[in-house]
Amino acid sequence: MPALRMTTVAAPLMDALRAAAAAQGGDATWLSVPARPARFADWPTAVDARIREALRGGGIARLYTHQAEAVAHALARRDQVVVTPTASGKTLCYTVPVLQALLDDPNARALYLFPTKALAQDQLHELQGLVEAAGLDVGAFTYDGDTAPAARRAVRTAGHVVITNPDMLHTGILPHHTKWVRLFEQLRYIVVDELHIYRGVFGSHVANVLWRLLRVCRFYGSDPVFICCSATIANPRELASALTGRTPALVADNGAPRGERHVLLYNPPVVQPALGIRRGVVRSATALASALQAAGAQTLVFARSRTDVEVLTQYLRAAPGGRARLPGHDQWVRGYRSGYLPRERRAIEAGLRDASVRTVVATNALELGIDIGGLDATVLAGYPGSVASFWQQVGRAGRSEAPSVAVYVAGSGALDQYIVTHPEFLDGERVEAVLIDPENLLVAADHVRCAVFELPLDDEERAQLGASAPVVLDELEAHGLVHRTGGRTYWTSEAYPAHEVSLRRGDEQNVVIIEQTTPPVVIGEVDRASAMTLLHDEAIYLHDGRQYHVDRLDWEELKAYVRAVNVDYYTDAHLAVDLRVLARTELCGEPAPSGCGDVAVTYLATIFKKIKLHTHENIGWGTIRLPQDDVHSTAFWLALPDDAIAGWPAADIESALVALGQLLAHCAPLLVLCAAGDLQLATQLRSPHTLRPTVFLWESVPGGVGLAEQLCRERARLLMLARATVAGCACPRGCP
Repeated sequence: MPALRMTTVAAPLMDALRAAAAAQGGDATWLSVPARPARFADWPTAVDARIREALRGGGIARLYTHQAEAVAHALARRDQVVVTPTASGKTLCYTVPVLQALLDDPNARALYLFPTKALAQDQLHELQGLVEAAGLDVGAFTYDGDTAPAARRAVRTAGHVVITNPDMLHTGILPHHTKWVRLFEQLRYIVVDELHIYRGVFGSHVANVLWRLLRVCRFYGSDPVFICCSATIANPRELASALTGRTPALVADNGAPRGERHVLLYNPPVVQPALGIRRGVVRSATALASALQAAGAQTLVFARSRTDVEVLTQYLRAAPGGRARLPGHDQWVRGYRSGYLPRERRAIEAGLRDASVRTVVATNALELGIDIGGLDATVLAGYPGSVASFWQQVGRAGRSEAPSVAVYVAGSGALDQYIVTHPEFLDGERVEAVLIDPENLLVAADHVRCAVFELPLDDEERAQLGASAPVVLDELEAHGLVHRTGGRTYWTSEAYPAHEVSLRRGDEQNVVIIEQTTPPVVIGEVDRASAMTLLHDEAIYLHDGRQYHVDRLDWEELKAYVRAVNVDYYTDAHLAVDLRVLARTELCGEPAPSGCGDVAVTYLATIFKKIKLHTHENIGWGTIRLPQDDVHSTAFWLALPDDAIAGWPAADIESALVALGQLLAHCAPLLVLCAAGDLQLATQLRSPHTLRPTVFLWESVPGGVGLAEQLCRERARLLMLARATVAGCACPRGCP
């Protein structure tokens, strides 16, 4: 990293952080990323003057070099992927060519895909503002689960730009393509934004949805161009190609300006030397973020859990600079996470843009490119898990050429400690690759079913599909779901396959949170799995820094009834997880006792603790009485041979088992092309199934998608990769 250089704008914030870090103790290391001037390029001559004037009115007189390159590719009908950092103006890379296409042909259409509804709404407002400024007759609409039934017909007929998400495309558009004739006949551009989100099993599903989309386009005679945009990752072109089936041009020469960026790596002081435990991340992040608040900085704090978001919100609201001083503003400090109602999240985003909200504590939900204006500082309460996410979060501050300050607060865990003591690891050249496997047998099988339902599959197309397709089609025919005749395969079942296929892992049922007022008010929602620990009877549920006592959780109706309280504690529940092997489908054998098969993973919330605010003392506990939740999936397991651990004490075996499990979990995604979260780790010191110390890597997707079987087949390569990883590690006593 370049040496630290002071700037007059950033100096007050840096002085405040230095003083706060010194008062807390611990270690502070500063990194500096120098400013970079903007580089501009001429407008492509084909861009209409009305578009240029509308942008000029918004302060955009010229395009950055990467924007001009992207627009030129799009106007020349070349597929592309644009890979530039946060706040570099990627939106214009697709907005300009889309509007130009609509000016050239009023019947043209464009489809925008975003991974979340919030991003879709954000882009809609930005696009509508530009359309209005240019005086264009362009209909732009979102189409998702929140779209009113009465409005859906208008979107299908009048929508020049349809903004949606992969889930709605999968279940609500493609199976009903006959209602979307105008869109598919005239589709010019498909925009896929936040490309880096489509990783692992989710990305593999989305790749198949895009394959189905292009099938439907070909049926209606259109050949749309892909414009993909991504944060910085190691393999953008390969990922875009795997998702779209095309070979895109790469636009990666960022011409946007960047102000000076100063990053404080803060390691809290050790409070329990015998255990190596440092002062908690929440308390340390509170001290540093409150120093930024008091110095007048508009700050975004990233926390790693929903509970951390709420506790930090409460602490910062009570800290200096945390209370609103402007009339009409209730709070200067807000929380932001999943579970908040959409209108609440939109209000917080608007507050960041107009500066009426000064501090927001969020999960990684605000890591994506939602427009939240220019911030002064970010605080990362713990390592977000990847270098790419680290710089995404740091980059949410310092829009345009303004200097910015960021703080990374390390936890006691091995990975956090490695990052804070090896700052060279954060070099921007080390960003991770995003991996997907669209030809995974079980994933592809789901979408072959959906594709045949949407349009018959002819033999020529069948021959062009992956190796798994014939197996899938033969199986479908054997079960009477399809019928092959005259060189074509037809869907014969009355079932509606898309509704049975979820693109995202996990239970999609949510528990609704109802405040018991007159009349009762819905204040939020939580996914079913999280409700076990957040909304059990007697829990203190935290929402935007406010406390609610859970009087009753109706598990059958998925409703939690709460009332506002003011107490000096919050609750933290323990979730016991148990794994049982149900059936062994394959015995892998050498080079170590291993296998794969069906497993049942049981979740059971057992007890909760009452944690006093600020001191974090345990002041009481209670039992949780909820039924257990079972997930049936598949797992790969590896047992330690008896001769390898002969004579070892149990404590050493347990430590070695956990270390081996973490190592295998780190290496496995490189072999089976998945995201780290697609595989979960479990260890058993004496497994009832193998009767040995055993590591389990189980699939988080209910039912599994074949990753465990792949690991079983690749076990030798997995162990070789793990061994090479250890051999190449320079740390004398191990590392993350």
